[in-house]
Amino acid sequence: MTALPLSGVRVIDLTRILSGPFCAMILGDLGADVIKIEAPGGDHVRGQGEKVDGFSWYFASFNRNKRSVVLDLRKPEGLAVLERLLADADILTENFRPGVLSEMGFTPERLAQINPRLIVVSVNGYGSTGPYADRPAFDFIAQAMSGYMTTNGRPDTGPLRTGPPLTDLVAGLYAALGAVAALTGRDRGGPAQRVEASMMMSTMSMLAYLSANALVTGRDPVPTGNDHPIASPYGLFRAQDGDIAIAPSTLPIVKRLLAEIGLPDLLSDPRFADNAARLANRPALNALIDAALAQDTQENWIARLNAAGVPCGRVQTLTEALADPQVAAQDMVLEVPHPGHGTVKMVGFPVKFSETPLQVRHPAPDLGAHSDEVLAEAGFDPTRIAELRAAGVIG
Repeated sequence: MTALPLSGVRVIDLTRILSGPFCAMILGDLGADVIKIEAPGGDHVRGQGEKVDGFSWYFASFNRNKRSVVLDLRKPEGLAVLERLLADADILTENFRPGVLSEMGFTPERLAQINPRLIVVSVNGYGSTGPYADRPAFDFIAQAMSGYMTTNGRPDTGPLRTGPPLTDLVAGLYAALGAVAALTGRDRGGPAQRVEASMMMSTMSMLAYLSANALVTGRDPVPTGNDHPIASPYGLFRAQDGDIAIAPSTLPIVKRLLAEIGLPDLLSDPRFADNAARLANRPALNALIDAALAQDTQENWIARLNAAGVPCGRVQTLTEALADPQVAAQDMVLEVPHPGHGTVKMVGFPVKFSETPLQVRHPAPDLGAHSDEVLAEAGFDPTRIAELRAAGVIG
């Protein structure tokens, strides 16, 4: 098979928990050799989530395609080993509080001396400058402070968080994108840049038309639950035996929807003549659509509306979605053999490559499973590796 896009790229990964490991996993999925540096106790996520035979599937899902090295960075010898690993690396990923890397002795100037081609990728809560730079960060707090939380729910519920840790994931995704862009620029003759993505700012960038409208009007969006803030009809509607998500985002699709459900003349009613009128009279419009959909089953309506070019679908539970035939056709649930841990199921690769399909080359590693291997590659002889292990520097 042709080499993966990032084959030959070496990443030293100092991150832990979620945002940084997600970034490093993406780079590993794309073909990079990711060396996960863990403290003697390991990444905290190793002990979280559902476990099978003591093995965390949560950890496995965010640390595939990596090799694990246990390194005690509180010891000078551990810092010296890290320096040696960085000398041959392309990318360093870290999600410490801003300034911690410099406190460890790895200032920007020192890193440039160690390896002038090294790209440093930082994931943090709020950015490395500004009044909040030193604050501890967590997904829940970043959802709240980014404005995102107030756009969820309805006026009667108040602000609501999103179920998954969105801010961690978006920041990790942006950091990986920045890393690839910086790597491309460097290899075209540009500088080895520092890349930063923060949880709060990354999430704020995803607010799309909500932030655009707020900047224009100076007004906060009103949370609308499952209804679309700026389009009507759009949302969850009730068929004879269950809800259907329907998203007619343009006037031609609205016309197709109304024609298919037997309400082709509804737009001649002044209450529904244009989108502004439909927004103002949304409860009445939704009630008419619900009454029409009540005449047939969810399954039949979904088939009819999709055939008519109206985007729609059933609201699925997560387990239903994971078992969906379309998900299976896209290979989005993987069964990965883990030596000593049986088979672990995990979500697959959302990005598809025509010539170099992504694959799990390394299952999530046991703690320190590759310490000797990686140090040997860096030029440490067996005697020195044994000495470092005896001194508690590596594990």
